[in-house]
Amino acid sequence: MKSFYHFMMRYRGNKVKNEEKQLADWMFLDTSFPKQSTTYDEVSDYLEWNSPFPDAIRTFDRLWDEYIEIEGD
Repeated sequence: MKSFYHFMMRYRGNKVKNEEKQLADWMFLDTSFPKQSTTYDEVSDYLEWNSPFPDAIRTFDRLWDEYIEIEGD
């Protein structure tokens, strides 16, 4: 299973600036982000303490569901 970080990197190349791209860009630049994680709790806890923008948690939750559908659990 790919890490959530790896899954999110697909959004970095987007020309349209949206929440998915904003979160992916932030994850890429944050050297402390748990880049190898495949667990919801680890990524969610990190975002709760280091949320980069107001709707980051909501965006993460939506994208996590997509990640699980594509990558499997």
